[in-house]
Amino acid sequence: MNIILSNGGARCPQRACPAADTAQRVGDNALHRLLWSLAAVSLALAAASLHAQSRDGLVVQQARNNNVQSRAKLSHYDPNLFDLSDLPEYKPEQEVSGTVRLWGNNYIADSYLGGYWETAFRRYHPNVHLDLSGMKSGLVATASLVTGAADIAANRHITFAELEGFERMFNYDPIEISMARGSPDIPGWMTTFCIFVNKANPTTHLTLKQLDGIYGTARDGGWEGTTWHPEAARSAKENIRTWGQLGLSGEWKDKPIHVYGLNLRYNNCDMFERTVFHGGDKWNENLREYANYSKPDGSLAIAANELMADLDHDPLGIGWSGIQNSTPQTRALAIAAQDGGPYVPVTIQTVHDRSYPLAFDMFFYVNRKPGQPLDPKVREFIRFVLSREGQQAVARDGKYLPLTAEVVREELKKLD
Repeated sequence: MNIILSNGGARCPQRACPAADTAQRVGDNALHRLLWSLAAVSLALAAASLHAQSRDGLVVQQARNNNVQSRAKLSHYDPNLFDLSDLPEYKPEQEVSGTVRLWGNNYIADSYLGGYWETAFRRYHPNVHLDLSGMKSGLVATASLVTGAADIAANRHITFAELEGFERMFNYDPIEISMARGSPDIPGWMTTFCIFVNKANPTTHLTLKQLDGIYGTARDGGWEGTTWHPEAARSAKENIRTWGQLGLSGEWKDKPIHVYGLNLRYNNCDMFERTVFHGGDKWNENLREYANYSKPDGSLAIAANELMADLDHDPLGIGWSGIQNSTPQTRALAIAAQDGGPYVPVTIQTVHDRSYPLAFDMFFYVNRKPGQPLDPKVREFIRFVLSREGQQAVARDGKYLPLTAEVVREELKKLD
C-alpha cells in the first residue's frame, strides 16, 4: 500500500515522488533547527536565571542588608500590649560619665532601639555617650570583648567556639545577661522557632523529646557551654523516622517522615541543638537543608520561606521555620517542653511569658574578672536596660519583646 502525502495540492505515491522526499527532508531539517534553537534559548534562559539568582556570599549579604533595612524602622505590635508596671523603675545608684561601647547585634542599631536607649539614659546621665559604631553583626560580638574593643557585647546566645575563645584568653566566663525576649515573628530579631506539618497530616502537637527523635540521631552526649555531658547521650532506638512512631495509624503508619530544616551553618541551628538535642550536634541523616539566596531583582530569598513552599506539597513532611511563614497548606504545631504537656502554641503572649519552649532571649555579655566590680557606667547602663524605662523602649521599638519582672530580678543579681 502506498502512502499519499500532500505537496502543495499535488498527490503522488510516497516512494514514487522525488518532490515529496525533498519536501520532507527540508521540513525535517527546519524542524531540527527550530528544536535546537529552542533548546539553546532554554539553556541561555536557565543560565541567566542561575546567574541572576546568586548564591554568592557577598551578593546574598547585600540582599540580606537590604531586607533588614526595609523592616528595621517598623513597629510590629502595640507597645501597650504588655503591662510593665511590675518592672523596677530606674534609679541611678551613682552618677557616671564617658562612653559605653556596644558591639555586635546590628538589629539594635538598625532599628530605633539603640537611639531610644541612649536618649532615655542620658536624661539621668547627660555626660554618657552610647557608641553603637560596632553594632554590625553578632558574629563580632565576643571578639570585641576579647580584644577590648567593646564594653558590652550584644548577641544571641554565645556559641561553643566563641565561649571557648573567651575562656582561653581569660580563664573565666563572660557575664551573660538577658536584655530582651526574641520576636515571635520578625526574621532577624531572634525570631521564635515554629514546627509545621502539611495540613493533610493529622498531627497537631509534639514534645521536645519527639522533636529530638525526628530531627536528631544517636549521640554520645551534648555540650553545655564548653562542658561535655555524656548523660545527654541517646541511642538510635529513640530515632523517629515514620509517622506511625508518632501515633498515626492507617495509611500513615509506615510512611516516612520527610525532614525539612535550615542550613546547619546558621547559628539558629546551634540554638535548636541546645534546646532540642541537649547540646548534641548530630542531625537526622535525611535532613533537607535550605539556605538564603539573592533573587534576580536583588531581594533576599529567605531559606525559611523556601522550605515552607516545598512543605506545601509534601503531606509527609515536617518543617522548622517561623510562624510568619505559615501558609494555607500548613499547620503550626503546639509544642510541649515535657512529655504529656502542656502543649503550647506560638503566640506573642506565649513567647513573652516563656511557656512556649522554642523561643529565645537576646543577651548582653560583659568581661568582668571574678571578684571585681563592673565598670560603673556599664553597670548603670545595664541596670537601665533592665528597668521599666529600658524595657518600655524595647516595646516601643516593636520587634523584640520586653522581659518579665521575674526574669529582670534574676538578671539584676548578676551585676553584684
